[in-house]
Amino acid sequence: MFKGSIPALVTPMRDDGTIDFDAWDTLLDFHLQQGTDGVVVGGTTGESPVLERSELEDLVRRARLRVAGRMPIIAGSGTNGTAKSIVLSKAAEAAGADALLVVTPYYNKPTQEGLFRHFSAIADAVNIPVILYNVPGRTGCDMLADTVARLSHHPRIAGVKEATGDIARGEAILQQSRPGFVLLSGDDPTAANLIRIGARGVISVTANVAARAMHELCVAGLEGRHDEAAALNERLMPLHQAMFVESNPIPVKWAVHRMGLIGLGIRLPLTPLSAQLRGKVEAAMQAAGLQLR
Repeated sequence: MFKGSIPALVTPMRDDGTIDFDAWDTLLDFHLQQGTDGVVVGGTTGESPVLERSELEDLVRRARLRVAGRMPIIAGSGTNGTAKSIVLSKAAEAAGADALLVVTPYYNKPTQEGLFRHFSAIADAVNIPVILYNVPGRTGCDMLADTVARLSHHPRIAGVKEATGDIARGEAILQQSRPGFVLLSGDDPTAANLIRIGARGVISVTANVAARAMHELCVAGLEGRHDEAAALNERLMPLHQAMFVESNPIPVKWAVHRMGLIGLGIRLPLTPLSAQLRGKVEAAMQAAGLQLR
């Protein structure tokens, strides 16, 4: 279920910040047409901190109906509180998610033992697979390979999205975790290298925009055509970098808007991409062969 190019989808919004469900359908159709291998709904790129529980449920339900089993739906259900994360995880499961993506608790900086207990409690509370998510640059909380390996033995913890970009960290996770535990990259620029050592794919920001190219990169890597994957990655590198000229998801929402798929809506405290950076993002899109509208 968990392999290939899996975009962490942006959440389409109108100018007043309400969710644009017609654009949500359009976005899902686009990814089905482009060969996307699965989608994350309501992750960090989907503005999870400012989504209400009912909105996440509605996004998952709508995706479930639109996708109709053609690719897995992974719901972002992590918060910085264990009890809150359990409530959100159960709600996403009931709404029809195939799996959960649960980020490390941000701001409160738990110990490694606290992380182990946090993720174990969430996995104990649900009946669908859980993917751990480690992104210390965003959360201020780093889950070490030893802790991931301990958690890999839980029957419902299926894998980890490792977003440090540290290939040695990926190697340690693969060496120490149970057989069959899935490593997914969470860092687009180094995803091809992580696949080369045994990762099964990437949960991607860039794939919101270059969906077909990221799918092809993953296919090439998973089939052992690593030189081809590296060449695709090199072509996409300016786009990878442009997606972070301001805080994610500001640039990627602008880029998806310029493709004509969504409007400009974004929720405070995030704001639309600064005017002086728009040309840089558009140039990276055009260099990657993308059509702007």
